[in-house]
Amino acid sequence: MTSRADKLSRIVSLVKLQLRLSEWQLAQLRQQEQIMQDEQAWLVGTLNEGKVPAGSSSDSIALRLNRTSVGARAVQERAAMQLDRVRSENRRVKQLEEVARAALADKLRDAEKRSLEDMTETHAAVRDLAPRPARRIKT
Repeated sequence: MTSRADKLSRIVSLVKLQLRLSEWQLAQLRQQEQIMQDEQAWLVGTLNEGKVPAGSSSDSIALRLNRTSVGARAVQERAAMQLDRVRSENRRVKQLEEVARAALADKLRDAEKRSLEDMTETHAAVRDLAPRPARRIKT
């Protein structure tokens, strides 16, 4: 049977994996956000220069810029929510690690206590088996 400390350490490792996944998702959202911001900058630059790429009109570029802006805001909102999730998971990991450390300390204390009890029982048994010196009766 596994101990409470072992179970808690497994839970901590799983929660850490969840945290890493959340951090990765946040990084992906930040990357999408950066791509959209770069596209926005390019579109604005294109509109400001007045040189519209072949096959495009200023209206189509403005429409693309509008869609990109809306998409960028949505990604920013998702990134903010993901950042909150990462922070809360990080706090949860720290709390679970503290609980796991306490459980491991309890486990080690119990093992030390059992070991000490075993040694004292052995010592008592050896003492009981040892021949006792004869008592002298003084008169």
